[in-house]
Amino acid sequence: MLVARRLTQQDIARMAGVSQATVSLVLNNRKDGNVRIAAETRAQVLEVIRKTGYVANPIARRMRDRHNRILGVFTYEAVFPSTHANFYQSFLEGIEEQAEEVGCDLLLFTSAKATGERRRIFGDDSRVRLADGSLLLGRTVDRDDLTQLLAESIPYVSIGRRDDAGGPVPHVGADYRTAVRDLVDRAVALGHRGFAYVGSGGGAESSADRLRGFREAVAAHGVQGMHVETPQLDQLREAGVTAVLTEEVSDGAALVLAGRERGLSVPGDLAVLSLGAATRSAPDDDVALTGFRIPRREMGRRAVQALTEVLENGTTPQELLPCEFVEGSTLGAPRL
Repeated sequence: MLVARRLTQQDIARMAGVSQATVSLVLNNRKDGNVRIAAETRAQVLEVIRKTGYVANPIARRMRDRHNRILGVFTYEAVFPSTHANFYQSFLEGIEEQAEEVGCDLLLFTSAKATGERRRIFGDDSRVRLADGSLLLGRTVDRDDLTQLLAESIPYVSIGRRDDAGGPVPHVGADYRTAVRDLVDRAVALGHRGFAYVGSGGGAESSADRLRGFREAVAAHGVQGMHVETPQLDQLREAGVTAVLTEEVSDGAALVLAGRERGLSVPGDLAVLSLGAATRSAPDDDVALTGFRIPRREMGRRAVQALTEVLENGTTPQELLPCEFVEGSTLGAPRL
């Protein structure tokens, strides 16, 4: 079912032929001496609002009254330009869309000094307090940063589930456990009984959640399940594995190509399932992997909504969004 996109102030401005700032002034009924809007312009904006049925976001109005309307975005890895750019783009698009919806500007923190290969929020020149609150984006985050943010009551929301860090961490993440269990369920229903999980399965909470979902699923079905960090086709075949789940898209694509080179049928001899989106370059060949889609854009949008809840109510929102099954060409019944 298609859901219509909610109208924004920018939409109203475009239809009325005025600036977004003018729409904002009309909506807030600003008539003081420093703000002058022609009566015709005000009437034009109000007419567009009447025809479209536009309703201003009440959360946005409350934030305008009490905050600077600046939301920070802190990324633990560089996102432009970067090999990760395509992965992070959807998150950033969702963040931008919802920030516009609530009438906030975004401040991208890029001056944080790296410790080793990773950035840190806090340092001699930390500017995190310039924003009303911040969104944290990265495959892994620094535990000390989270602890300090909580200890100093600095509003933030992590994009991605995070374990407690001296207290509950507000986050919006993807429900990887359920998504992985669903893939195993589908493969078992087709007749697969030998499974392997390829990837670290640890470090980042996202990896740990995926591996936990895999182990829960194979245990529930009473089937064989093994965990290896690097994909080796011979090892998997010797162990009787017929279905492989890979954390990295590139590992899944490499297994498909290696199997084809050996004359194996994919998915007849080996089904390959991908557990998300690519974070590093995959083989150039076109491999339509079966797997699931991470709701990255929606996670970005929902994270901004969650941050407004933190700012307005002092709550600690924690939410996992469902992943969408992607029907590629690499899952099928095993050949007997």
